[in-house]
Amino acid sequence: MLNINFPKIDKKTFNDLELSLAEEKIKINIRGKSKDFFTKVGKITSIILPTEANTSSSNEKFNALWLSPDEWMIYFEGKDANNVINNLFNEISKLNFGAITDISDHWVCINIKGRKTFDLLSSSSPFNFNSFKKSKNNVAQTVLNHTDVIIHHKEVDDVNLFVRRSFAEDLWLWINDSARFL
Repeated sequence: MLNINFPKIDKKTFNDLELSLAEEKIKINIRGKSKDFFTKVGKITSIILPTEANTSSSNEKFNALWLSPDEWMIYFEGKDANNVINNLFNEISKLNFGAITDISDHWVCINIKGRKTFDLLSSSSPFNFNSFKKSKNNVAQTVLNHTDVIIHHKEVDDVNLFVRRSFAEDLWLWINDSARFL
Protein backbone atom coordinates (compact mmCIF):
# COMPACT_ATOMS: atom_id res chain seq x y z
CA MET A 1 0.00 0.00 0.00
CA LEU A 2 1.10 3.53 -0.68
CA ASN A 3 1.86 5.95 2.11
CA ILE A 4 -0.76 8.59 1.35
CA ASN A 5 -0.41 12.14 2.61
CA PHE A 6 -3.92 13.49 3.14
CA PRO A 7 -4.58 17.23 3.21
CA LYS A 8 -4.61 19.01 6.55
CA ILE A 9 -8.33 19.02 7.32
CA ASP A 10 -9.51 19.50 10.90
CA LYS A 11 -13.00 18.62 12.08
CA LYS A 12 -15.25 21.70 12.13
CA THR A 13 -18.68 22.29 13.59
CA PHE A 14 -21.01 25.07 12.47
CA ASN A 15 -24.71 25.75 13.00
CA ASP A 16 -26.39 22.40 12.16
CA LEU A 17 -23.31 21.17 10.26
CA GLU A 18 -20.38 18.91 11.12
CA LEU A 19 -17.50 18.69 8.63
CA SER A 20 -14.64 16.20 8.85
CA LEU A 21 -12.08 14.26 6.88
CA ALA A 22 -13.37 10.68 6.59
CA GLU A 23 -10.08 8.94 5.95
CA GLU A 24 -8.27 6.56 5.80
CA LYS A 25 -10.64 4.76 3.49
CA ILE A 26 -9.56 2.35 0.80
CA LYS A 27 -11.11 3.20 -2.55
CA ILE A 28 -11.15 0.78 -5.46
CA ASN A 29 -12.40 1.42 -8.98
CA ILE A 30 -13.79 -1.73 -10.57
CA ARG A 31 -14.95 -2.23 -14.14
CA GLY A 32 -16.63 -5.17 -15.77
CA LYS A 33 -19.94 -6.45 -17.05
CA SER A 34 -19.88 -10.23 -17.34
CA LYS A 35 -21.86 -12.56 -15.11
CA ASP A 36 -18.57 -13.99 -13.79
CA PHE A 37 -17.43 -10.46 -12.85
CA PHE A 38 -20.55 -9.82 -10.75
CA THR A 39 -20.28 -13.26 -9.13
CA LYS A 40 -16.62 -12.83 -8.17
CA VAL A 41 -17.15 -9.32 -6.74
CA GLY A 42 -20.16 -10.58 -4.78
CA LYS A 43 -18.26 -13.52 -3.30
CA ILE A 44 -15.25 -11.42 -2.25
CA THR A 45 -17.14 -8.41 -0.84
CA SER A 46 -20.50 -9.99 0.10
CA ILE A 47 -22.19 -7.13 -1.73
CA ILE A 48 -24.34 -6.95 -4.85
CA LEU A 49 -23.15 -4.16 -7.12
CA PRO A 50 -25.91 -1.64 -7.88
CA THR A 51 -27.02 -1.72 -11.50
CA GLU A 52 -29.39 1.24 -11.37
CA ALA A 53 -27.90 4.62 -12.23
CA ASN A 54 -26.84 6.89 -9.35
CA THR A 55 -27.44 4.36 -6.58
CA SER A 56 -25.30 2.51 -4.08
CA SER A 57 -25.33 -0.67 -2.06
CA SER A 58 -23.58 -1.43 1.19
CA ASN A 59 -23.06 -3.88 4.00
CA GLU A 60 -21.28 -3.61 7.35
CA LYS A 61 -17.88 -3.29 5.67
CA PHE A 62 -18.21 -2.16 2.03
CA ASN A 63 -19.94 0.63 0.11
CA ALA A 64 -20.33 0.28 -3.67
CA LEU A 65 -21.18 3.38 -5.70
CA TRP A 66 -22.53 3.16 -9.25
CA LEU A 67 -20.45 5.44 -11.53
CA SER A 68 -21.43 4.16 -15.00
CA PRO A 69 -23.05 1.03 -16.47
CA ASP A 70 -19.80 -0.94 -16.11
CA GLU A 71 -17.95 1.03 -13.41
CA TRP A 72 -18.20 1.25 -9.61
CA MET A 73 -16.23 2.68 -6.71
CA ILE A 74 -15.99 0.42 -3.67
CA TYR A 75 -14.79 2.07 -0.48
CA PHE A 76 -14.18 0.67 2.98
CA GLU A 77 -12.05 1.04 6.10
CA GLY A 78 -8.40 -0.03 5.79
CA LYS A 79 -8.59 -3.33 7.69
CA ASP A 80 -7.55 -6.27 5.48
CA ALA A 81 -7.19 -3.91 2.52
CA ASN A 82 -4.32 -5.86 0.95
CA ASN A 83 -6.30 -9.11 1.14
CA VAL A 84 -9.39 -7.57 -0.46
CA ILE A 85 -7.43 -5.84 -3.23
CA ASN A 86 -5.33 -8.95 -3.94
CA ASN A 87 -8.41 -11.20 -3.99
CA LEU A 88 -10.24 -8.86 -6.38
CA PHE A 89 -7.17 -8.55 -8.59
CA ASN A 90 -6.49 -12.30 -8.67
CA GLU A 91 -10.11 -13.29 -9.26
CA ILE A 92 -11.07 -10.53 -11.71
CA SER A 93 -8.15 -8.77 -13.41
CA LYS A 94 -5.88 -11.80 -13.77
CA LEU A 95 -8.71 -13.84 -15.25
CA ASN A 96 -9.80 -11.00 -17.59
CA PHE A 97 -13.29 -10.65 -16.10
CA GLY A 98 -12.74 -6.95 -15.48
CA ALA A 99 -10.33 -4.34 -14.14
CA ILE A 100 -9.41 -3.46 -10.56
CA THR A 101 -7.60 -0.22 -9.72
CA ASP A 102 -6.67 1.05 -6.26
CA ILE A 103 -7.63 4.76 -6.29
CA SER A 104 -7.15 5.42 -2.57
CA ASP A 105 -4.51 8.05 -3.26
CA HIS A 106 -6.60 9.73 -5.95
CA TRP A 107 -9.74 10.64 -3.97
CA VAL A 108 -10.22 12.25 -0.56
CA CYS A 109 -13.41 11.61 1.40
CA ILE A 110 -14.99 14.50 3.31
CA ASN A 111 -17.98 13.75 5.53
CA ILE A 112 -20.73 16.36 5.90
CA LYS A 113 -23.46 15.83 8.51
CA GLY A 114 -26.30 17.97 9.71
CA ARG A 115 -29.60 19.59 8.90
CA LYS A 116 -28.02 22.14 6.52
CA THR A 117 -26.00 19.62 4.50
CA PHE A 118 -27.98 20.09 1.31
CA ASP A 119 -28.20 23.86 1.75
CA LEU A 120 -24.41 23.89 1.69
CA LEU A 121 -24.15 21.62 -1.35
CA SER A 122 -26.86 23.50 -3.24
CA SER A 123 -25.12 26.84 -2.73
CA SER A 124 -22.53 26.12 -5.44
CA SER A 125 -23.72 23.16 -7.46
CA PRO A 126 -25.92 23.00 -10.57
CA PHE A 127 -27.29 19.66 -9.35
CA ASN A 128 -30.89 19.68 -8.08
CA PHE A 129 -30.78 17.99 -4.66
CA ASN A 130 -34.58 18.02 -4.07
CA SER A 131 -35.22 14.34 -4.84
CA PHE A 132 -31.65 13.27 -4.02
CA LYS A 133 -31.93 14.25 -0.36
CA LYS A 134 -35.19 12.37 0.21
CA SER A 135 -33.70 8.88 0.14
CA LYS A 136 -30.42 7.42 1.26
CA ASN A 137 -28.00 5.39 -0.89
CA ASN A 138 -28.15 7.90 -3.76
CA VAL A 139 -25.00 8.84 -5.66
CA ALA A 140 -24.34 11.97 -7.71
CA GLN A 141 -21.39 12.99 -9.82
CA THR A 142 -21.49 16.75 -10.09
CA VAL A 143 -19.56 19.97 -9.69
CA LEU A 144 -19.22 21.80 -6.39
CA ASN A 145 -17.58 25.23 -6.54
CA HIS A 146 -16.14 24.36 -9.99
CA THR A 147 -14.66 21.09 -8.66
CA ASP A 148 -15.69 17.60 -9.76
CA VAL A 149 -17.08 15.56 -6.87
CA ILE A 150 -18.86 12.30 -6.18
CA ILE A 151 -21.51 12.53 -3.45
CA HIS A 152 -22.76 9.47 -1.57
CA HIS A 153 -25.92 10.03 0.50
CA LYS A 154 -25.31 7.52 3.31
CA GLU A 155 -27.98 8.47 5.83
CA VAL A 156 -30.45 11.30 6.32
CA ASP A 157 -28.40 14.53 6.29
CA ASP A 158 -25.13 12.56 6.16
CA VAL A 159 -23.04 12.48 2.97
CA ASN A 160 -19.57 11.41 1.97
CA LEU A 161 -18.14 13.76 -0.60
CA PHE A 162 -15.26 12.44 -2.73
CA VAL A 163 -12.95 15.01 -4.30
CA ARG A 164 -9.66 14.60 -6.14
CA ARG A 165 -6.79 14.95 -3.70
CA SER A 166 -5.24 17.87 -5.59
CA PHE A 167 -8.46 19.89 -5.16
CA ALA A 168 -9.32 18.78 -1.62
CA GLU A 169 -7.79 21.65 0.36
CA ASP A 170 -9.26 24.29 -1.94
CA LEU A 171 -12.72 22.74 -1.73
CA TRP A 172 -12.35 22.33 2.04
CA LEU A 173 -11.62 26.05 2.44
CA TRP A 174 -14.68 26.91 0.33
CA ILE A 175 -16.88 24.51 2.33
CA ASN A 176 -15.74 26.10 5.60
CA ASP A 177 -16.33 29.63 4.34
CA SER A 178 -19.77 28.79 2.96
CA ALA A 179 -20.85 26.85 6.06
CA ARG A 180 -20.27 29.90 8.26
CA PHE A 181 -22.95 31.85 6.37
CA LEU A 182 -25.75 29.27 6.31
